[in-house]
Amino acid sequence: QVQLVESGGGLVQAGGSLRLSCTVSGRTATSDAMGWFRQAPGKEREVVTAISWSGGTTFYADSVKGRFTISRDTAKDTVYLQMNSLKPEDTAVYYCAAARYLATMKSGSIGSWGQGTQVTVSS
Repeated sequence: QVQLVESGGGLVQAGGSLRLSCTVSGRTATSDAMGWFRQAPGKEREVVTAISWSGGTTFYADSVKGRFTISRDTAKDTVYLQMNSLKPEDTAVYYCAAARYLATMKSGSIGSWGQGTQVTVSS
């Protein structure tokens, strides 16, 4: 069972930056895709970005393209989400997720979830 632990959330002003980290343990080849979802109050959880652990292929939701960057450090078993030019509408709980493939992650078929970390962007 893959275990995911997020860190790095907090409060930031609009236009600022934050970096989230997700430490991964127990990952196997059946969990090649790692990603980030977010859920704002009263809204459904949505995929933000994902990366292939083996090849580094990435996916971004249109709402974050050009502002967010996902990366992974295979030596540290850690996935990062660098968030720049943050907007109040980015306010949400951010969840790290693991899935078999990028395609399955984008479809919402998730194998493991982290506990979530709050990101609040003030205007």
